[in-house]
Order: sequence, then C-alpha cells, then structure tokens
Amino acid sequence: MGKVIAVANQKGGVGKTTTSINIGASLAALEYSVLIVDFDPQGNASTGLGIDIKNPDLLGIYECLAGKCTPKEAIHHYEEIDKLDILPANIDLVGLELELANDVDRNMYLKKVIDSVRNLYDFIIIDCTPSLGILTTNALAAADSVLVTIQCEYFALEGLSQLLNTVRLVQDNFNQSLAIEGFLITMYDVRLRLSNQVVEEVHKHFQNMMFETIVQRNVKLAEAPSFGKPVITYDAASIGAKNYLNLAQELLRRNNLPETKQ
Repeated sequence: MGKVIAVANQKGGVGKTTTSINIGASLAALEYSVLIVDFDPQGNASTGLGIDIKNPDLLGIYECLAGKCTPKEAIHHYEEIDKLDILPANIDLVGLELELANDVDRNMYLKKVIDSVRNLYDFIIIDCTPSLGILTTNALAAADSVLVTIQCEYFALEGLSQLLNTVRLVQDNFNQSLAIEGFLITMYDVRLRLSNQVVEEVHKHFQNMMFETIVQRNVKLAEAPSFGKPVITYDAASIGAKNYLNLAQELLRRNNLPETKQ
C-alpha cells in the first residue's frame, strides 16, 4: 500500500507544484514507484511533466472522478524516469465543485480513485489547488499526510492557521489518521535578510515539524517545467535538483525507509 501525500497551501505561487513534481521525480530516481496526481485545474503539474493538457482526447483525473474512464486508462508514464507516472488534470476540473456541491459524499470522490491504484505505488503525491474548497478537502480526505510549502516572503505565515484548521476539520469528519508530513521552506535566497527571518519565524511556530531541507531559488528549477521536465532530468547537477533529492531522502528517513529502495 503506497503512502499518499497531499502537497497543500491555499496560497498560490508558494512552490506546491514544483515540490509535487520534483519530490515525486526524486523518489522515483531513488527506485520508489511514484504516481503524481495533478488535482489543480491549471494542470501545471501535468504540463511540467510533458503532458499536452489542451489535447481534447486527454483522459485525466476529471474523467476518472466522473466515471468516464478508469485511473489505469488515464495514467501516463514519464518516459525519462522508469518509476514515475502522472495522472493529469485540465480546466475541466473547475466544474467538479459545482457538480459535487449537493452530493453527500462530495469530499470522498478522490479517495475512491486513489484507493483503486494505491497498491501499485510506493508513493502517491497529490498536487493541490490553491484554495480550501471541495478539491482540497477531497485531497486531504484521500491522503495519509499533508506536506505544507511555505515561501520565503513577508506574508509567509499568513493563512496557514486557516489551512491547519481545514486539516483539523478533515481529521474530525473524513480522515482521522491524516497527519502533517512537515513544513517545507521554498524559494529561499541566502542573500536576503528576509529569507533568514522567515526561516526563524517558521521554526519558532513549527519547530520539529519543519523539514531540515530548504529549497533555494534556482534558475534551473524555474526553467525545467517549460521543457516538460523535473529538474533532476533537466539539470541533475543544479542546486534545485540537489535540494529535492535531499528532501526525498529526508522524507524516506522520516518514514523509516531506506534512502534507495532495495
């Protein structure tokens, strides 16, 4: 049974998709089988792994949720890394919240899809939408844990209490075993005093819940999605690739797993 991790923060532009793609790719490079579930209507995790989300024949997570196809029919393999798959999303996912609004089981749809393929993977990474609506509650209801990305900026902690409150509501109502995997600092710039202040502030609030790994600002990390690649295949020697490989290894240690699958 694979571990399901939702990468979440209701703020946009804080590194959720970058983290979903690159921690997934890094775990796969370490020989763990990984499925990345793009659960954001923008489809950035999909395009970041080379999927043409404008293809009218594309099958993805929306079609799975709507019962139009099985997950196995919609999953795409990322050819440059043997153990990495992607379940794509596109703008059709926008309509899901309206379609499910009056459904009594509206928060459990994604869990049913993920449970049907869970035994095929070591890890399933869900890239959440930047909101706290039905899509995000579906992701949290389906997940074993949530990884929270925090950008090094002035308002870094703004809104986090709201996210943590949503996590508690999901724990109380849909998923008692949901845990916090950890808080990840992203977009760190060693040259800026503000970056160090944000790290200190987050440490003060979350202490041992923080990942030791910090993801630095990196040109190669920013460029890689435009080529449809995770940074580890775009430039394995880059700071970004090293940061996410370190993060994957830290995640494995936290879960008492070997840093390379035997």
